[in-house]
Amino acid sequence: MPEILTQTSEEISVELKPAKAKPKPGKLFIGGEFVNALSARTFETRNPATGEVITEVAEAGPEDVDLAVRAARKAFEEGNTWRKMNPRDRSRLLWKLSELIRANAEELSELETLDTGKPIFESSRFDIPLSAECFEYYAGWPTKIAGETLANSSGGEALVYTLKEPIGVCGQIIPWNFPLQMLAWKVAPALACGNTIVLKPAEQTPLTALRFAELTLEAGLPPGVFNVVTGFGPTTGKAIVDHAGVDKIAFTGSVEVGKAIMRGAANTLKRVSLELGGKSPNIIFADADLETAAKFALGGIFFNQGEMCTAGSRIFVEEAGYDEFMSVLRGRAQKMVAGDPLHPKTRLGSLISQEHLDRVLNYVTIGRNEGASVSIGGERIGTKGYFMKPTVLEDVTNSMRVAQEEIFGPVASVIKFREPEEGIREANNSEFGLAAAIWTRDIKKAHLMARRVKAGTVWINTISTTDNAVPFGGYKSSGFGRELGRAAIDLYTETKTVWVDLNG
Repeated sequence: MPEILTQTSEEISVELKPAKAKPKPGKLFIGGEFVNALSARTFETRNPATGEVITEVAEAGPEDVDLAVRAARKAFEEGNTWRKMNPRDRSRLLWKLSELIRANAEELSELETLDTGKPIFESSRFDIPLSAECFEYYAGWPTKIAGETLANSSGGEALVYTLKEPIGVCGQIIPWNFPLQMLAWKVAPALACGNTIVLKPAEQTPLTALRFAELTLEAGLPPGVFNVVTGFGPTTGKAIVDHAGVDKIAFTGSVEVGKAIMRGAANTLKRVSLELGGKSPNIIFADADLETAAKFALGGIFFNQGEMCTAGSRIFVEEAGYDEFMSVLRGRAQKMVAGDPLHPKTRLGSLISQEHLDRVLNYVTIGRNEGASVSIGGERIGTKGYFMKPTVLEDVTNSMRVAQEEIFGPVASVIKFREPEEGIREANNSEFGLAAAIWTRDIKKAHLMARRVKAGTVWINTISTTDNAVPFGGYKSSGFGRELGRAAIDLYTETKTVWVDLNG
């Protein structure tokens, strides 16, 4: 991750400028058409920077989900429209979607910022371009998905080979922190493999998913291949999980919801992949470049207001380097200011909702009560919108709730350690295992520590870097299955073995 959080000029006003994007009331997208919910129910989506309503969106019930699943099933089973489409034609459509995302990047960036409260700098420089790149990457896969010919010891002459086939109708449920990028991570590989999709965006952030649905029409995606049902987890999401016509569930979100999805999916033995929470350790050894480590630590926890599953929220610092590291960290954190998310210089936006702001602030209180000290921040900013000061907690021990539970906000817990063994032991002492970072100039120590950290991704002398070609996922309560790269092809395909008797 580049150093992006330096904001040392004048404070940027939280007074908001009007957006160019003009969100319109959202309908469900089923079978290639935008339709109202059968119940005619709607709900509001709000701008977190102001608390004001942006627009209203259709609320899908189980009956709407059933229509979407039926449309997806029809598109998957009938004719030659998608599953049997020439792989080169699927590639061209995925590439067209990437081009359309780029062509509409300004509008998509503004919609993302309006819905999430994140800075337009992040939406326009990271979220939207990386979403386009994800479709570009998976546009190359349809012509390369293949089985293999296998040797066998059956005792006779036989030809044995495997086929990689699409799973079918995929229910995909995505979170609110990176709405379009999480859509891309799930939709692009699923489409590349020949599946059809029923997508539920988070109820807080439906706008870019609905705009993307319009782009699928412009790209020429066959009706029913991609469907969007907006609504709430306990109703719309549950209906997708429970539906017998859905073959696979892909979910990114909280551990508790992930567990509920597993229980629900068991009734129909659906395929399930889960990318859940994190409490990622950022381990700073005294022999590291401490100034660089401190700068990057800010990005690791305060990028996207800390609303990241990979956030480096537990900063372990070796005692011998603690004072030097913290001097840089405190100094730079104090210079971070919140501002209008649509202002190009803003680097710290709004949290997603009042409820979430209250939850994050409550963790600061919990930390104080447990004995942690607030060295930076810990307070709300203003009364309009859901802004919070970047917060650094010191005197933290790894057993405290602020070190064990996912806060999902701009709160860093800094923990001292004396020896490498202690640092690794405490870093692994967590129910989560999504990501970790290690900072040291000793390359031998770096690689040995990387092997011992229980996490799906380990960064050495960097943090929060991802790539569409590189697998991503977690250990332990952080979920299972790997998204991105070749690994995602396995998430969205079945392997079929074919035996051919060649005797006589």
